[in-house]
Amino acid sequence: MSDIFLTNINSVEPMLDEPTTVSKPSKRWRLASATTPSSVVLNVQPDAFSGIDQTSLNAMVREKNVDQLLEAGGVAGVAGALKTDIKNGIGGAVDDVALRQAAFGSNTYQRQPAKSLIHFAVEACKDLTNLVLLLCATLSLGFGIKEQGLKEGWYDSASIFVAVLLVISVSAVSNFWQNRQFQRLSKVSNNIKVDVVRNGRCDQQTSIFDIVVGDVVCVKSGDQVPADGLFLDGHSLQVDESSMTGESGYVEVNSDQNPFLLSGTKVADGYARMLVTSVGMNTTWGQTMSTISGHTNEHTPLQARLHKLTSSIGKVGLAVAFLVLVVLLVRYFTGNTEDENGNQEFIGSKTKVVDMVNSVVRIIEAAVSIVIAAIPEGLSLAVTLILASSMEGMMADQAMVRKLSACETMGYATTICTDKTGVLTLNQMKVTKFWLGQDPVGVSSSISTNLLNLIHQGVALNTFGSVYRATSGSKFEFSGSPTRKAILSWAVRKLDMDMETTKLSCTILHVEPFNSEKKRSGVSMRSNADNTIHVHWKGAAEMILAMCSSYYDASGSMKDLDDGERMKFEQIIEGMASRSLRCIAFAHKQIPEEDHGIGVGLQKLKEDNLTLIGLVGIEDPCRPGVREAVETCRCAGVDVKMITGDNIFIARAIATDCGILRPDQGTTSEVVVEGEVFRKYTPEERMEKVGKIRVMARSSPFDKHLMVQCLKQKGHVVAVTGDGTYDAPALMEADIGLCMGIQGTQVAKESSDIIILDDNFDSIARVFMWGRFVHYNVQKFIQLQLTVTLAALVINVVAVVSAHEVLFDVLSLLWLTLILDTLCAIALATQQPTKDLKEGPPVSQTQPLITNIMWRNILSQAVYQIVVGLTLNFKGESIFHVNEKVKNTLILNISALCQVFNLVNAKKLEKKNKLFWGTTGIAIVLEVVAVEFLKKFGDTERLSWGQWAACIGVAAVSWPIGFLIKYIPV
Repeated sequence: MSDIFLTNINSVEPMLDEPTTVSKPSKRWRLASATTPSSVVLNVQPDAFSGIDQTSLNAMVREKNVDQLLEAGGVAGVAGALKTDIKNGIGGAVDDVALRQAAFGSNTYQRQPAKSLIHFAVEACKDLTNLVLLLCATLSLGFGIKEQGLKEGWYDSASIFVAVLLVISVSAVSNFWQNRQFQRLSKVSNNIKVDVVRNGRCDQQTSIFDIVVGDVVCVKSGDQVPADGLFLDGHSLQVDESSMTGESGYVEVNSDQNPFLLSGTKVADGYARMLVTSVGMNTTWGQTMSTISGHTNEHTPLQARLHKLTSSIGKVGLAVAFLVLVVLLVRYFTGNTEDENGNQEFIGSKTKVVDMVNSVVRIIEAAVSIVIAAIPEGLSLAVTLILASSMEGMMADQAMVRKLSACETMGYATTICTDKTGVLTLNQMKVTKFWLGQDPVGVSSSISTNLLNLIHQGVALNTFGSVYRATSGSKFEFSGSPTRKAILSWAVRKLDMDMETTKLSCTILHVEPFNSEKKRSGVSMRSNADNTIHVHWKGAAEMILAMCSSYYDASGSMKDLDDGERMKFEQIIEGMASRSLRCIAFAHKQIPEEDHGIGVGLQKLKEDNLTLIGLVGIEDPCRPGVREAVETCRCAGVDVKMITGDNIFIARAIATDCGILRPDQGTTSEVVVEGEVFRKYTPEERMEKVGKIRVMARSSPFDKHLMVQCLKQKGHVVAVTGDGTYDAPALMEADIGLCMGIQGTQVAKESSDIIILDDNFDSIARVFMWGRFVHYNVQKFIQLQLTVTLAALVINVVAVVSAHEVLFDVLSLLWLTLILDTLCAIALATQQPTKDLKEGPPVSQTQPLITNIMWRNILSQAVYQIVVGLTLNFKGESIFHVNEKVKNTLILNISALCQVFNLVNAKKLEKKNKLFWGTTGIAIVLEVVAVEFLKKFGDTERLSWGQWAACIGVAAVSWPIGFLIKYIPV
């Protein structure tokens, strides 16, 4: 013990401030699995932990040093040193918790510092286009000052610098915002709620960050171990330590050979209570997590496709720019170009080097302008903005995105495989029916004493849950899963069960915990009164019934269960199931001690020749609005399949109530199947029938995984819900894994793409709409971006080839293709999913990113802008009776306003979207400012009211064009 504590103490008593008398509370939390006797009530003094060597304590658990633990007095010795009551936990007072955090630290780890805004700005500066623009701006600055002097020569280059700076700023802010969103979501995701016993009461809403050394924590299958600690009591605990050791397989944890639990590992099976010995940075998990950056560099499939599209368009632009560059250079050096005064520009050796360099720089700038016009740089920025906005909207709709790609993949989904309990139903369970033998029972007074004791044992010892009552007159409080709480509530309130008395009357020998594979749980126990050994089973009614050869009637008499009697029980089970009641059965067997094999701790419990004790029917009503949500999915072309562990009768009843089945479909074997039947199909039969199946009952996680595989092989995009540890394979196999935020285990959450925070199917239906919203909004922006890109590219190429000058210089193109389009992207991103997204089939993953309808819209608007631009370029001066600068300003102004009108064209007109109209208004205001007040920087001229009216009128023609082309078939 001296290795752990600085002072060598042979017993824990001198370390405790123990009161002379200990008053026993009337009611405490009674863990159904707990067998450890209660310790004393401990009063923690300010210097209580000064004698503990924290480093040695941490190392003992981390290195799993059993010898050192024995020297410390075992688990009880460590608990005493940490001032922990093994049964009731720490006191939990504010001062107590604060003392422990001061002595041992908090259960948090040092995160890597978040990447700053400057980091993202530097990354944006590395963009090739921005680097080229900065180079051109630098060259333009040097030659401009040389030609026009310092006072006038810096305007053009400064304008380019400002434009590039704005683009870099918007890109950096957007990426910074998205990174911060992921960090906020990560904090929510990492804030796991755990069961902690404090002052005899189990608080199920304790944050993992609030756990302190000395806490008693309850862990069960699917949980993440929240801190380093020692095994107190429990059964069949198996832990997956692969995240820490890298070795596959499960490690058994028990009080004998391996009582050590490490933070960050996952509970694969069983349940236990543990004593926390190290938290936060004193654990290996904390040290590991502190080295991991929270930033994600994930790129979604849509972003990858857009990058490919941008690269392809960019290559075309580079090719065109190179040809234009060659043509202009050949014309210049062959003397076929003239300056503003009509003089030949290049006259061989007579041309000054400075003039020649200036001309070549202008030619290069013209070529660069064509590249800028061709590359739709705003696309990637727009997608980032739309995805970030969608993530925030989905969070408001109770869907937390863990993987960015899921935002868009949901829009492709064609099938959803959903659980029943807690998703389609409220998960608010209550026992409404109880049968002893073949008779319904209402009150406990009609049950024989012996039979009532067996029921109490079957509930108290075979239900992992707790009962708390502060005083004899206060209300009972129950903890555990909804099913367990319903059973405990029924047994306590209806059958007068005293969990404490029942637990103390028996000694648990072995436990087989419930899981979704077995659909039952069992316990063997020794009665302290007569030393007899009993086995109790509880689980799915038809499965427990199949294990029985006799049954008890209400009087407590045992009767044989022949085929006729068995059929009557099956009819009772079917009757309850048809009324949407989950049916749970209790069975019992007394066995001779020589048949139990007490020395063999892992021996399987007896599963045959049991005696049926009784049946309970648990009501779990459907969620309000679930039928409408299912109908919404159906109208949207998403097929809803229900996969449940309940029997086929209750599955059919619930599916009919929810609208998944029509009343006339319930009897069709192809529509409703059991998991075992589906599993036994040949691969060819499964592929043939999987599309017709609407409900799969009595399914295992393997069946769910198998169905997901079959659906994907048939070309479906599959979303699947899950909440248990064994759902992890199906969640990872699916295109979109949806984990339930309330009932979901930590293993399931980490295997999912999206966490549904309220476990509501209606939230899942809204997530589908958000997925489609992302896809359609990106398509809208592509349409806007490519329209202006195509128009500007053609206009510039024609102008350069015909008039040897660019119509849209670099600054004008940056304004049109980046700054103005970024505002358009923000406007689109601020929209909400509309009702029309709920209609029509899902988006196909294989369809082109630019559809025929989009090409029709792009070409029609681009052709109109090209005709207007070239007409004004060649005839604008005579039409408006203006000079060349005003003409160029008119062309730029009309092109910008066409973008604004096209933006409104792309949006469904709605009254309630202030952000959209506000952003559109900002774009218009900035256009006015650029034209009227940035004459020197933008190389523009102020326009008259009449000219503004003409610009608006010409640009507004985009509206009727957009309306009329919808009637052109494609």
